[in-house]
Amino acid sequence: MPDLVALREPIEINYLERRSIRLDIVKLVTPERDKLNALVTTLRHIGPQPGIVFCNFKDGLQRVSDHLAATGIAHECFHGSMEQADRERALVKFRNGSSRLLLATDLAARGLDVPALHFILYYHLPPRENEKEFTHRNGRTARVEARGVAYLLTSSQETVPEYVEELDLAAIQVADLGASAKPAPREWRTLFITGGRRDQISKGDIAGLVMKQGGVDREQLGVIELQQNFSYAGVHADVAGRVAAAVNDLRLKTRKVRVSVV
Repeated sequence: MPDLVALREPIEINYLERRSIRLDIVKLVTPERDKLNALVTTLRHIGPQPGIVFCNFKDGLQRVSDHLAATGIAHECFHGSMEQADRERALVKFRNGSSRLLLATDLAARGLDVPALHFILYYHLPPRENEKEFTHRNGRTARVEARGVAYLLTSSQETVPEYVEELDLAAIQVADLGASAKPAPREWRTLFITGGRRDQISKGDIAGLVMKQGGVDREQLGVIELQQNFSYAGVHADVAGRVAAAVNDLRLKTRKVRVSVV
């Protein structure tokens, strides 16, 4: 601090050496080289909690996505080869609770507006030279005062990076987690509405449309998000189809809007 500031009795606050104890790191080991079945077992053990599964590349991510879809585990994908509108739609559904699981590359490791996560899971660990990505991914959970878990899913035949070996974590066998029931069905669905800020539509307008014309109770209406040319609204899953049919092609402000479940 320069002398011209004339700072008197300064107090230094140093957070550089402060370590978070709210993040639990759990190492899960499976004897199989292919970890797809172990991933399904782990996710069913965790249950329907909001979380992100990290993969290193989009090809591997797509393979994981196909397997999760085949086993009935609902999720959204998020990677750099997706169209911007598709990525934004995935995040909207993740934020409003329509989807509780995001399957992502490092594109989701930082800078995303997503709610507090219960967990993250490493299907692929960052390579040794990208150790900093391990820190960024961990930062998606255990934020502010919340607790979180980082699961490291590894094969007994897999060589883990040195930064993981240095953590000295106890290994838990995936087989010991047990096979529990599939995650509960999603409580929420997302309505896509072809009108947004450009049409001078507000969140109140959408709430009025869904509640008055759609017959939805306040408790059945969730998060509403406005984009420039379209909007999203979360509604209870058991009324989503009926509401979309009831309000589709109705006038909202100065135009008729199309409404569909996405």
